[in-house]
Amino acid sequence: MRIDPRKCVACGNCVAVCPMGAIAIDPVSHRAVVDEDECVECYTCYRGMSREHLNPAVVRAIRGIARLVRFRFDPEPDVCPTGAFAETELAWPRTVRRAFSDPVVPHESTGVAGRGTEEVKTNDVTGRVRRGEAGFTVEFGRPGIGARFRDIDRVTRALAAAGAHFEQANPVTSLMSDPAAGRIRDDILGEKVLSAIVELKTRMAGVPDILRALRAVAGEVETVICLGVSARCDAGGDTELAEVLRAEGFAFWRGKTNLGLGRPLWGDAA
Repeated sequence: MRIDPRKCVACGNCVAVCPMGAIAIDPVSHRAVVDEDECVECYTCYRGMSREHLNPAVVRAIRGIARLVRFRFDPEPDVCPTGAFAETELAWPRTVRRAFSDPVVPHESTGVAGRGTEEVKTNDVTGRVRRGEAGFTVEFGRPGIGARFRDIDRVTRALAAAGAHFEQANPVTSLMSDPAAGRIRDDILGEKVLSAIVELKTRMAGVPDILRALRAVAGEVETVICLGVSARCDAGGDTELAEVLRAEGFAFWRGKTNLGLGRPLWGDAA
């Protein structure tokens, strides 16, 4: 994303709209500029602001006169008065940023919009996590922080060494040059995204190893990590996962329980 300096009037409305804080008013040029290294191509600024297409010269003149007489002339806070935002044609590897950050763009590897995965919330249909297994979702980044693939790579390598099996139908896995080792392609390690989700699973006996590996490497990355763990319930709706998590010092909250409405597609597959 870029801001056309010929149209920008430095009203500053777009500064607060950017979820990554990548837009600022340049004190020298008196124009809003985008920090391309911090921009994750989420298109929040482009879609989230109305554009009025007023004449930039007229708006600048009125704003200048208003300042002289101590009178404020500002557009509504959700409006770019001159339509200064301009889309840029993205090339690889920058296209990765938009694929993971723009919630309306389907990911090429999965066809799912946003971060490209519906996670284990649809496990009663997909059957990814079987009996005796535990599925993990490791989410990297948040608005205002984001995540670079070099940090994701550092974690996925540690998880692979701990015995993790990465989900093939996952957009991060599709970017791995060596899924068995958790190694992500070298050419995208510097790319930054709003957030990304890694999916993996292991046998229930391997859950402590995954948790310990994640805890050990979490302090080495410059982003936030959110962990989700799932398992098949028994006939009474219980699972041994809660006991395993608590034994490793992790709090357990039952966030979601699938009712099994998709079971006709998979039956009781083990």
